[in-house]
Amino acid sequence: MTGRSTRLIVALDTKDTAQAARWREQAAGHAGAVKLGLEFTYARGLAAVREAAGDSPLFLDLKLHDIPNTVASAIGSLAALRPAMLTIHASGGRAMITAARGAVDETFPSGSRPLLLAVTVLTSMDTQGLHEVGVPGSVEEQVVRLGRLAMESGADGLVCSSHEITPLRHALGNGPVLVVPGIRPAGSALGDQKRVMTPAQARAAGADWIVVGRPITRAEDPAAAAAAIAAELSA
Repeated sequence: MTGRSTRLIVALDTKDTAQAARWREQAAGHAGAVKLGLEFTYARGLAAVREAAGDSPLFLDLKLHDIPNTVASAIGSLAALRPAMLTIHASGGRAMITAARGAVDETFPSGSRPLLLAVTVLTSMDTQGLHEVGVPGSVEEQVVRLGRLAMESGADGLVCSSHEITPLRHALGNGPVLVVPGIRPAGSALGDQKRVMTPAQARAAGADWIVVGRPITRAEDPAAAAAAIAAELSA
């Protein structure tokens, strides 16, 4: 996958609107988008999400997962945030993903439709964790199974671990937009992630976007940390 353009999303993982805005400003010029998710949205609400994102493209990571009508209605409620990307769980099934696709197409003008991204298997999960919830086989098998289902049902792309980029590209080709969390620059702590790669490794494997949080936002100099990752992606 050499030559593929891979861009950085900075995860603004905080409950503090002012702090999120500071991190966004520090990463400006180095990141293609910012991520706000459940932690911030539940603490501060939808209006604060738009405030924290500012003019940066917004990766709205709420991982919607409910009955089809509820997910479709929820997507309609998110239109005012003008997200560039939003997430649903692929494990919600074909009907839910199809309903989400319909809601995106009906709610957003054609020039401003967000990418609908289906989460496959969370990066905190491993094969043992899947078996504990009744899913047989390996993480890779489940990711490919859910990825294929999601793309057939109308998703624009997938959220996956870096270790499943190659199997997904082999199974589904270059069509899906692949957004990859669990990225850690060499020497960074793993935190609660179990399946990780460096930015350069994820780029080489074929990621379109990587999501990086703590290695940037908890760095002594967040701007320098974001710049270093952006430079690694463009090397």
